[in-house]
Amino acid sequence: MAAITFNAADRSRQPLLTQADSFAQARVTAVSATQSTAPFQPLDPDIVSESIPAFFIGRNKVGFWVARESRGRIGGLFLFKSSAVDFAKATSEPSHCALIFPSETFELDIDNHGNPVIAQLARWTDAVRRRFAQPSAR
Repeated sequence: MAAITFNAADRSRQPLLTQADSFAQARVTAVSATQSTAPFQPLDPDIVSESIPAFFIGRNKVGFWVARESRGRIGGLFLFKSSAVDFAKATSEPSHCALIFPSETFELDIDNHGNPVIAQLARWTDAVRRRFAQPSAR
């Protein structure tokens, strides 16, 4: 298993590709605390081959753990980092997978195949944040 950390702070903004044709085109959206988007660079085929699935493991803006396959085929939300890692390993069986831990937060942009309770809790938390972020009309 390989672990790679990317730092997307210096990178220019590029559009997100939700379905990539190859590892060289795989991207994921990173969302910073200010809601700006900074996508990651494509995975280098010299580092990770197409036969090894790669998963991005990180936190979303609410603080839950996100596991997303680099090609956007599967992903999920989790309460614990270990659960996200276990999901990536179980999904890639019988082979191993590469784990990529981005330094910035990112959102799950595909259907949740992780913990359904965490997905609902994330929606509620986001709704509460939006509610209290609006100025009161008194």
